[in-house]
Amino acid sequence: MLSPSFPQRAPWGTADKLRAWQREALDAYYQADQRDFLVAATPGAGKTTFALTLAVELLRMGEINRVIVVAPTEHLKTQWADAAARVSIRLDPRFRNSHWAPSRQYHGVVVTYAQVAARSSVHRHLTEDAKTLVILDEVHHGGDALSWGDAIRDAYAPARRRLLLSGTPFRSDTAPIPFVEYHPDESGARVSRTDYRYGYGRALADGVVRPVLFHMYAGKMRWRTSAGDELEAHLGQDNTKDVTSQAWRTALDPEGSGCRRCCRRRIVG
Repeated sequence: MLSPSFPQRAPWGTADKLRAWQREALDAYYQADQRDFLVAATPGAGKTTFALTLAVELLRMGEINRVIVVAPTEHLKTQWADAAARVSIRLDPRFRNSHWAPSRQYHGVVVTYAQVAARSSVHRHLTEDAKTLVILDEVHHGGDALSWGDAIRDAYAPARRRLLLSGTPFRSDTAPIPFVEYHPDESGARVSRTDYRYGYGRALADGVVRPVLFHMYAGKMRWRTSAGDELEAHLGQDNTKDVTSQAWRTALDPEGSGCRRCCRRRIVG
């Protein structure tokens, strides 16, 4: 069922290239028809492709006429701009806080969370000046500092649409993530509400990501202490924390026999 906000939904611009979860997430987005939409997808699943496909359609429908991407780091700005260019969305990764507005040839800009925090008024003006979709990449970074969260909220409060992306839509501290909705769980702790989730288990079953393997390392380590005593321990066995730490330092010593044997095996193999 389509909302009145989207009366003439166009065909997917790159639908034949989308993964099943990306098509599902797009359908969920339109069914929800809400300003903020949080997608939690495992790293490597294709959040960028999903976000840009949505941006293409919203631009085509006239729902928005500006796209702003907020990324965690400077090098990701160029990656986002390059990916957007492949679907004919022109984003300026070189936009600076002294510019106030993007050049006319661009659909929008790519900035960092730190850049927004440095001068949120510039980015609020960008948002208010057009019908804007804001894509907050790895949105949990918006809570890295209290001032960052406040700046993100101030800058993008006027946005027509906000798409929140994260592989981990939670934080180990208690800092709230901008525009994320929280609800208490059974214990009363606040947990974020995700609108669409694509977890590692399903991504692995779909062949989208590779399995993560944790290898068990074992072996006998022998080392000499600063007092001249010679000690020995087996990795993987029950040892005190201090002995385990010293055994691992011995095993990982780049000048030690353990690392030299490992390097020889890699060279030969």
